[in-house]
Amino acid sequence: MDYANPRLADALAAQYVAGTLRGRARARFETLLPSHPTLQGAVRDWQGRLMPLTGVLPEQAPPARVWRGIQQRLWPVVAPLPWWQRLSLWRAVSGTALAAVVGLAVLVASPPPAMAPVVVVLQATGGDPAVAGSIVASLSGDGRALVTRTLTPVALTTDRVLELWSVPPQGNPRSLGLISANGATVLARDRLPATLLKGGTAALAVSVEPPGGSPTGVPTGPVVFAGKLQI
Repeated sequence: MDYANPRLADALAAQYVAGTLRGRARARFETLLPSHPTLQGAVRDWQGRLMPLTGVLPEQAPPARVWRGIQQRLWPVVAPLPWWQRLSLWRAVSGTALAAVVGLAVLVASPPPAMAPVVVVLQATGGDPAVAGSIVASLSGDGRALVTRTLTPVALTTDRVLELWSVPPQGNPRSLGLISANGATVLARDRLPATLLKGGTAALAVSVEPPGGSPTGVPTGPVVFAGKLQI
């Protein structure tokens, strides 16, 4: 159709404004209206002719069912469920809650795997020409367990021992305990600082000390092994 034709546009606009254009024809007309100036002009003309006539008509209150229909469309009211359906709903909710409790129990019973250990290789520093090789220190991922192992036996006189130190980014080293010069040593958990793997340790070091360890709380003998802690 040629909607730019004034006679066709006038006829369609008259039906549209009067309300006699209905169904699919009305929907199509409203789709075409925004993009056809001829149709828009015809609609405005017919609105100008017919709208003044409505002023002489008495007001009519719409039936109550009209307002109820509007309310139902805007704010639909859901009818209450029968008791047997409510029972099914509560069963479903209870089932969901039970599943959540079971899932939590499984999570508690099966905790996530422990974090990977942190391994530090302490190399000989040359502080004592008679000491060579290296020591491996393995820390648990939570920093609560530490094991050292000398890869090569360290020759010490009977009046000397090896002491392991936590070296912080700043400040004095902290003793972690005595370690074996030949084999593995498991450090006492209560000697390990809580900040060992939380920024409190920049490196590990081993010094040569008198029996029982350093009497001053800091290394007194040569530092013979050292290794940077990298997390």
